[in-house]
Amino acid sequence: MKQIQAVYGAPHGHWVGDGFPVRSLFTYDRMGAEHISPFLMLDHAGPHTFKPAKRPRGVGQHPHRGFETVTLVYEGELEHRDSTGSGGKIGEGDVQWMTAGAGILHEEFHSRAFTARGGRLEMVQLWVNLPARDKDTPAAYQTLLDADIPSVPLDDEAGRVRVVAGAYLGHAGPASTFTPINLWDVRLAAGRHATLPVPDGHTTLLVVLEGTVQVNGETIVRDEAVVSFERRGEELHLEANNGAKLLLLSGEPIEEPVVGHGPFVMNSVEEIHQAFADFQRGKYGALND
Repeated sequence: MKQIQAVYGAPHGHWVGDGFPVRSLFTYDRMGAEHISPFLMLDHAGPHTFKPAKRPRGVGQHPHRGFETVTLVYEGELEHRDSTGSGGKIGEGDVQWMTAGAGILHEEFHSRAFTARGGRLEMVQLWVNLPARDKDTPAAYQTLLDADIPSVPLDDEAGRVRVVAGAYLGHAGPASTFTPINLWDVRLAAGRHATLPVPDGHTTLLVVLEGTVQVNGETIVRDEAVVSFERRGEELHLEANNGAKLLLLSGEPIEEPVVGHGPFVMNSVEEIHQAFADFQRGKYGALND
């Protein structure tokens, strides 16, 4: 059994652009990059109800370098565009996995259809670090549709596990990753319990987005909390008091320095300076109108 290391409550919320009211449930500067590697941060946006509008809300073009962003939509609909020429629309259950690598410009807005009709928006965005050997990999984009993400039922009708990345009981997720990572979207029914297998040696984080769960028979955790586990051990036990919406993250730690500044995450201050210089020189490309 992986022992609980710490439980973190959510800080106050803030807006990202005009389209995403978020709480940063964990960040590498708050918790220490060495404790949550290979993960860097996770924002939970919403749930928030938007009124119909004429102009899409969101975040205009901005750069990233040195890591990956993973956006999972629970409700609502987003449109993405980036300097590789990639783009697309993701809705309920879909995931976009963007590799910033050597540098990218992108923008994220509510879709035009969602903007026009309004409604509830809920999503998470996870940042995943890249090892030094891959920080200069060409920028890329993966669209992972709900229909392509395996949904594996838990025993005794306890709920299900959607496997976005990694594998669960032989079911492999569609995401291509640079280091070993499990990203599971878990639903646990009220009054039910489940034991989840997680690799020994992996950093493991349980994100409780909604509901109340008892972890390892000892600790009660509620909405918008994060549980960090020791790396030793190969399973954790969950019991839901009411219906729970969870994310289980596990990954092989990247044992390298982490130096970040805003949208760039590298291994040294010098590399951060270079990332800014490359951006200012237009090396990240441009968004076509």
